[in-house]
Amino acid sequence: MERMQKILSQDDNYPQKNSTECKGYEGVQTVIGITENHLVEVNFTTEHLMEYIFSPGNLNNAYLQVKRNAGASGVDKMEVEELLPYLRQHKEELVKSLMQGTYRPNPVRRVEIPKDNGKKRQLGIPSVVDRVIQQAISQVLTLIYDRTFSNSSFGFRPRRSCHKALRNVQSHITEGYKYAIDLDLEKFFDTVNHSKLVEVLSRTIKDNRLLSLVHKYLNAGVVISNKFEETTLGVPQGGPLSPLLSNIMLNELDKELERRGHRFVRYADDCMILCKSKRAANRTKESITRFIENELFLKVNKEKTKVGYIQGLKFLGYSFYVMKGVCKLSLHSKSKEKLKSKLKDLTSRSKGFGYERCKIKLKEYVQGWIGYYKLAEMKKFLYSVDEWLRRRLRMCIWKCWKKVKTKFTNLIKCKIGRNQAWQWSNTRKSYWRTSKSPILCRALDTDSLRIAGYPFLSDYYSKVYRK
Repeated sequence: MERMQKILSQDDNYPQKNSTECKGYEGVQTVIGITENHLVEVNFTTEHLMEYIFSPGNLNNAYLQVKRNAGASGVDKMEVEELLPYLRQHKEELVKSLMQGTYRPNPVRRVEIPKDNGKKRQLGIPSVVDRVIQQAISQVLTLIYDRTFSNSSFGFRPRRSCHKALRNVQSHITEGYKYAIDLDLEKFFDTVNHSKLVEVLSRTIKDNRLLSLVHKYLNAGVVISNKFEETTLGVPQGGPLSPLLSNIMLNELDKELERRGHRFVRYADDCMILCKSKRAANRTKESITRFIENELFLKVNKEKTKVGYIQGLKFLGYSFYVMKGVCKLSLHSKSKEKLKSKLKDLTSRSKGFGYERCKIKLKEYVQGWIGYYKLAEMKKFLYSVDEWLRRRLRMCIWKCWKKVKTKFTNLIKCKIGRNQAWQWSNTRKSYWRTSKSPILCRALDTDSLRIAGYPFLSDYYSKVYRK
């Protein structure tokens, strides 16, 4: 690493102003330029990228980012906590093997996580060392590629978000583009053509060492249930490099849509193309499908790709409608179902969370959910969900009281008359039916539940809703 630092200090293009000391793993402190994104800012050429990617400062930033992200171990079982001593001991030979092209990435560990539709999403977890290397590559390539990406691309990019993508769709619809193609790429991350991706990369990157390293990561293979499988297609989701590579690949689609003059918004592999008529939308769907399949060697899911009026179409969990010529955001029906399903799970009688843990879990989920869906107009819906949620909370509390004596004592504390308290504490009605009884609604009313610390969606929504 000392050798690398000496080489870089002799480069006339290496920045000396507006720099800061970068603290990372021991023995590799260095001076490095910082941009608004906290990435390395250098006037490099694409023929010598490896020197900048594996400079001490950039590797430090990569290590710190991997440490912040934490995450599970890869096939070598090395945990993030073990990364620091490993880098202290092996940093010299690691960088040397990377620069000489002898480094061989570990295969990724394949895991599956459930999707909303009941299917499984495949994730590939690289080893922690490979995560540092991929993060270092991503930091430098982001500086090169991000400025070339379309303004209509919002996924996995600095200072861009789902909310900005949705506002962009709103703007197009208000301007009269009320018909849309909801484009669905079939298993995009699993079907990316490696040769096509490397060809796209080689148009900009002239350092063959870097192209070779990226190709090695694409072909590293996966380990499924302790069995190795080769990877001839796809970019494994789960590594720091895959979001950028997917954007580089789909930037080809963005450029084609811009060349044709289409209005569109893309977030990762979710793409919505907007037109002024249904006929134009159908025509665009046919032509752009041919481009995707013949030029990018990707597959369009014709069953899931929808064409029609904007109302009711789903994009990033939201839906749209037009009122007096202005596009408004609403909550899609599937997002509503998912919300109630999650709240039902969190307030299950069999969870055994206890009062305090239940409050914490609910608060975390409600805050996060409202933080994401705050752009939608859904006040009436949230009031109805809160009413249902309060009933479920009463059911859980009533069950926790268990014994007749406990129920009687607590009802008295809630200012219920002794006769009614004794009558209801001895009821044989089900927990769910009792939760709607007038006596329990009065004992555990909205204000008392709120004072006790239970969160409600409408309360958070009223604080953050933005038109």
